[in-house]
Amino acid sequence: MKEAGAALGAVTILSFMSRLYQLAEPPHVCWDETHFGKMGSYYINGTFFFDVHPPLGKMLIGFAGHLTGYNGSFSFLKPGQSYGSHSYVGMRGFCAFLGACLPPFVFLIVFRMSLSVGVALLASMLVLLDTGCITLSQYILLDPILMFFILGAVLSMVMFQSYSSRPFSALWWLWLALTGVNLAGAMGVKFVGLFVVILVGVNTARDLWKLLGDLTLTLDVILYHLAARVICLILLPLTLYALIFVVHFTVLNKSGPGDGFFSSAFQSRLIGNNLHNASMPEYLAYGSVVTLKNVRAAAGYLHSHWHLYPEGVGARQQQVTTYSHKDHNNLWIVKKHNAEYDSESPLEFVHHGDIIRLEHKATGCNLHSHQQEAPLTKKHLQVTAYGTNGTGDSNDFWRIEVTSDKHKVKVLRSQIRLLHLATSCVLGSTGKTLPKWGWEQSEVTCSPYLRESPDTLWNVEDHEHHRLPKISVSILKPSFLEALVESHIVMLRANSGMKPKEHEVTSKPWHWPINFQGLRFSGVNTTDVRIYLLGNPVIWWLNLSGLILYVVLALCAAVSLQRGFILCSEVKEVFTLLLGSGGQLMSWWLLHYVPFFFMGRVLYYHHYFPAMLFSSMLTAVTLSSLLQLCTTVLCPSRQQAVNAIGMSLLAGALLYSFYLFHPLAYGMVGSLADEPDSPMAGLRWMDSWDF
Repeated sequence: MKEAGAALGAVTILSFMSRLYQLAEPPHVCWDETHFGKMGSYYINGTFFFDVHPPLGKMLIGFAGHLTGYNGSFSFLKPGQSYGSHSYVGMRGFCAFLGACLPPFVFLIVFRMSLSVGVALLASMLVLLDTGCITLSQYILLDPILMFFILGAVLSMVMFQSYSSRPFSALWWLWLALTGVNLAGAMGVKFVGLFVVILVGVNTARDLWKLLGDLTLTLDVILYHLAARVICLILLPLTLYALIFVVHFTVLNKSGPGDGFFSSAFQSRLIGNNLHNASMPEYLAYGSVVTLKNVRAAAGYLHSHWHLYPEGVGARQQQVTTYSHKDHNNLWIVKKHNAEYDSESPLEFVHHGDIIRLEHKATGCNLHSHQQEAPLTKKHLQVTAYGTNGTGDSNDFWRIEVTSDKHKVKVLRSQIRLLHLATSCVLGSTGKTLPKWGWEQSEVTCSPYLRESPDTLWNVEDHEHHRLPKISVSILKPSFLEALVESHIVMLRANSGMKPKEHEVTSKPWHWPINFQGLRFSGVNTTDVRIYLLGNPVIWWLNLSGLILYVVLALCAAVSLQRGFILCSEVKEVFTLLLGSGGQLMSWWLLHYVPFFFMGRVLYYHHYFPAMLFSSMLTAVTLSSLLQLCTTVLCPSRQQAVNAIGMSLLAGALLYSFYLFHPLAYGMVGSLADEPDSPMAGLRWMDSWDF
């Protein structure tokens, strides 16, 4: 244990030195710091924003900035923007601290799984000396936070399993609870944290299955084990995950750039939003003047203006669009389809199934559709505003459907659909941007596809009716549970719909294990400090070879044991390690890698790094096993010496590769890699490496 403690201490010291080195350089915004630094500022200022990931990572970044003297006033406009006198090192330091914990975590996980200091030391070196892991750890990013919680969950699970002979002891409970805490943390940073939740869930199911087969345990004891795991691995993470959103909603209580992604009812919670503490009639009636907001994330209000569709774009009638800003051209009057509104007639509420007309208040034209192609979405029908002073034709008639209670239309809360009576299509917003003739507003169409989707759902946001009493919209604010559900719907919808930005470097999952292409973090010219996210090629290609080698060795081991070959005790131990711990690590790598092949959203190189951690652990187990198998032909007195020499040579090769490629992480200055006087001359081994 002294040897293990000394090795762990050395790994920890070197890890913190490598991650904290030159932390303030370069003193400008690098890569995605423009997003996550800005989001940290929003937390400090209490300004509501939207992101496709859960809030914990950004919340912790903002908290770290607040503790280290950053006041949230820096704009984080674009990469390359100088920080000037603003305090940014604290936020980088927080991420670097968590990133520095990864090599020690890897050491402890592999040591517990292999009971070998040498294997654990090799695994931790593969992470410690990887230039990609260093680069990701040194900037204001979510990746080091995510990987900290992923490895924290795995380490806690492995430590918990090591106390299986002492069930219900204090340390048993501690590691079980810490596993649950880290699961909540991983899910609270990014949704890909779900992979480690599945990892722990599968291992927990396997443990419980083993306990069920232990006939020395009574059914009561097995139920206690089950209850402990339900409490610590399900209820505790769910409670903490919900608590993250409690803090998120409490801190971000001011109107900001994220308002438009959420429903009108949600926006009424935010101080400074026009709906906060507003009052209006609760239910829609004939004669009401309303604005209709599309439910799709970041969609706008149903809008029209005096401008007509140009020649060749459907009928030359008044344009109807969605517009994301408040405007008097968003106002519509609700009328019966066959009668004008009479202020002297009895008041009538609008109900589910009613046939209505919507008259544009500013121009007097009715919302209208007909058998003409939509301007951009050719399979949909065109929507226009038609008629004069509310007088039009039968193509102005729409049936209103309330999707929830099928009763009256409640402002903010009811989601409605408008079905065109003549063509049986449904009013919707495609989200496509119209050309300049449409003032670059969004296209509105009548869709023949009647399935319910956010594109075809609307809610009443503003509502005026001089004959109806007003209520405070504060009573219509969503509950915490409703806000939580809505947040996840919006995040998941936006996540799945992410597309690459112009000139953005994206990648495919098959690129990642071969280290095909990196990401430029900072700098382009010879006068810039250039940071390039690229894994240490020696380590990544060693990991790739390790994966292939593992499959071969594991297959040999499985066949040998299954066929009952006569094997010496040393070989049996190696085969057991390969199939046991090696098999687990292989499955964990697959779990964190294979799902990306089935994702429809845009993908980036840095998504592979959690899987790379497990690949590095597997490489250490595989190479040490191969070395042990090769030395079994030697006499016992020489086996240990040959093992030590082999490990030393491997460690030396890793250190030399780090020496060669460390400028990728710490900064390249001067000539580019294709020039002979460059510090990276001769190291651009693949044409796709853009440094």
